[in-house]
Amino acid sequence: MIRCFFGNEKWLQAASYYLRMLVFVQEQHISPKAEFDRLDTDQTNYIVIYHRQEPVATGRYQQDDPLTVRPDRLCVKKNWRNRGLGRRIVTELERIGRRNGCRVSRIHGEKTAVAFYEKCGYQVVSDDFIEDGIICVKLEKQLSA
Repeated sequence: MIRCFFGNEKWLQAASYYLRMLVFVQEQHISPKAEFDRLDTDQTNYIVIYHRQEPVATGRYQQDDPLTVRPDRLCVKKNWRNRGLGRRIVTELERIGRRNGCRVSRIHGEKTAVAFYEKCGYQVVSDDFIEDGIICVKLEKQLSA
């Protein structure tokens, strides 16, 4: 049974942090200090997909401005990849952004994930840059009303 939750409750924050520790800190060797930044507050909203009691995918909801949603810190637990969960996280965050009046979705994506984001309808709109020690690019997608 797969269920998706969104909010800023402690149990969702803890589940998101757990997945980010596994994927970004342990797998990709990003420092915990860089991974858990000033944007992780008690008011920050997270989306977490659970399989029964196990968190398997997450993303953090941010808005750059009133018209731009910025999904970030998206990750899927290793043994759950290639099952459409990453796309579901992106789609849900876009849907929430649209509901909040956003017309553009902007992602700072790892260079290695560009093909994934392009399949989700995003286009690269920047040169390469380094974020948390990883080569990234900005990608954007226009959100329909």
